Amino acid sequence: MTAATMAAMTAATTAAALDPLPVLKGFASLRRLTGTYPAGHPMITQKLKELGDLVNEGLRLDRSLRIDVIRSDVYLDGVPSNGVNQANQQIIRELSGLGIDSIHIREGVRLEELQTVAEFLWQYRDSAGESVAAQLARRHVEHISLGKLLPLDTRWRVQQWPDAPTGPLDPDYAESILLAQQAFEDTAAGKPLDVVTVSDLVQLLIYKVARSNAALGHILAVKLYENLTYCHSVNVAMLSLLLGRQVGLDEPTMAALVEAALLHDIGKTRIPLEIVKKPGAERRLIEAHTTFGAEILIQTQGLRPLTAIVALEHHRGLKGGGYPDLGDAVPHPMSQIVSVADIYEAITGARSYQDPTLPEHACLILARLAGDKLNTCLVKAFVNAITFFPLGSLVRTSRDELGVVVQTNRGDPLHPVLTLVADGIEGPLGRIDTAARDVSGAYERHIRETLRPPEGLDLGRLLALEQAAV
Repeated sequence: MTAATMAAMTAATTAAALDPLPVLKGFASLRRLTGTYPAGHPMITQKLKELGDLVNEGLRLDRSLRIDVIRSDVYLDGVPSNGVNQANQQIIRELSGLGIDSIHIREGVRLEELQTVAEFLWQYRDSAGESVAAQLARRHVEHISLGKLLPLDTRWRVQQWPDAPTGPLDPDYAESILLAQQAFEDTAAGKPLDVVTVSDLVQLLIYKVARSNAALGHILAVKLYENLTYCHSVNVAMLSLLLGRQVGLDEPTMAALVEAALLHDIGKTRIPLEIVKKPGAERRLIEAHTTFGAEILIQTQGLRPLTAIVALEHHRGLKGGGYPDLGDAVPHPMSQIVSVADIYEAITGARSYQDPTLPEHACLILARLAGDKLNTCLVKAFVNAITFFPLGSLVRTSRDELGVVVQTNRGDPLHPVLTLVADGIEGPLGRIDTAARDVSGAYERHIRETLRPPEGLDLGRLLALEQAAV
């Protein structure tokens, strides 16, 4: 790993995780101050500096901050905050009462923009007139967006993604999804969990799917489909396997890990699908899937003992938070591995209420959760295993080249090997190693950004072609 990568990971994992609530409080306080005191008042200046410091600390870890309020819960980049209490609810209601429950801040924001937004919020009244975006643009606010989330049920109907991966798939990966779908649907229908199918699936994942770059590309990169339980479970099992290998688990432990990861969400088969897919759905019922899963797995003979424990614990944090409430009990190390894989898989996949998160942003979200919800050492090992630009990622270079990551570079993870592609041209255009240097020793190119793959670009096919050519 390069010094730059180590520095980035160290900063992200050792810094205190950004809490979005102080940012919301800062906006609310600055809003009231700008409505009470004249511009330039020392109290406004001090509060503006405090808010700027908070925002810049968050932007130091990522290029944007996405703060959303969904049913009185505060989310930062799709991850819920654990600090919402009665006092904070007043701040949340104050902003939501204006019709604003979404604040997105991008890299490059200026203090003047923060103050302008606070002044705007003091004067703003939700109406059907000029859009918020237009009003902010007229005030020269370029790096902050305000919005109102659509009513959740309405947004759920409007925002639709395919229910499963589309297009050609690696044959072994396609078979694993089919087997998982069968097992989960049979369980949902009240049939006993088929341990023979589970065993076959574990072997398929370990000895075939894990060796296919095309399959790993489907799992590691952005997933433009609604992650139904069985797809999500196969993907989490594979990500857990990659993390298990990175930390040096032996073969029997690896098989136990893959089985547990595969079945960690089996309890959702007891929850109606329309609730599972619904954003902000009945929280208590959704949270009960951990207990349901443990009950199903305990009653199923032929499974490994830790499988039920992982199903019960995978939403619990290191310091006793999360669910179900088990006091201060620390989750089993296998549960901690699955938790890392589960969160990464969930946020890099589509949801009815959110777009998929790009891999490098997902890694930074994991880093924010390290030390509290997630095991810091496991987060570092996971990012080392998959890198910021995993197999199957579509990226643009500093030379404005478009390419698909076909090989990662463990010695230099920020500079993978790419197969070049171009809009409207089917098939690869050549291979480049972004780690190549010129005669002065400087890199010839860098990865500038990760992109969502356009419709019609078959990343799996490109990865399969590259693997066959090696």
